[in-house]
Amino acid sequence: MNFRRGERDEPEINLIPFIDILLVVLIFLVLTTTYSKFTELKVNLPVADAQAPKQNPREVIVAVGSDGRYSINRQVLEGASVESLTRALTTAAQDNRETVIVISADAAATHQSVINVMDAARRAGLVQITFATQQTGAFARAKP
Repeated sequence: MNFRRGERDEPEINLIPFIDILLVVLIFLVLTTTYSKFTELKVNLPVADAQAPKQNPREVIVAVGSDGRYSINRQVLEGASVESLTRALTTAAQDNRETVIVISADAAATHQSVINVMDAARRAGLVQITFATQQTGAFARAKP
């Protein structure tokens, strides 16, 4: 018989099974949790303002006819070239770079005629361009 007291090994705490159980519990909680509150997003949409459009103090109205003729502020322009349009727009704007060009083209006017007005406005240094529209029916034509 061996009655000798030997050295005892100190008890060792093994953390690996503890970590395994914690991971299983964590996975269980992740799978069973509902995220209905977290998936809601608060979206602030823009609101349309129905106020009347602001009046531009300086507007130059360029009308484009179906025959390719131009009129600036109800005065018929003699030439139909981009250079003559540029000179007339510069004169009508009176060197005011804030002037708004309003293009009012006939439905039968060519696309190139409208592009010529836009090119002339760019050459004159007038960058604010808008188009006049009608509020009548889609297929209605304005009376001359």
